[in-house]
Amino acid sequence: MITEQQVIWRSPEGKIIACVEKNKVLQENLAEIRQVCRDALEDAILMGCDEQQFLMVLAELVARLKNPYPPRE
Repeated sequence: MITEQQVIWRSPEGKIIACVEKNKVLQENLAEIRQVCRDALEDAILMGCDEQQFLMVLAELVARLKNPYPPRE
């Protein structure tokens, strides 16, 4: 399993994101996402949903995320 500390964030050009504050925000965001997903999975299981179906729905949700910003030129 990847932990927040193991992720080396990179720019679209492949350069490492070295800013401490940016890395802190990204790590905090991952921790929040992980907790929300864990809570939602627990709720789904407690309500009788199939665990694998729920995980597939989450994966599809992530796969369909779109960048809301126009591409840089």
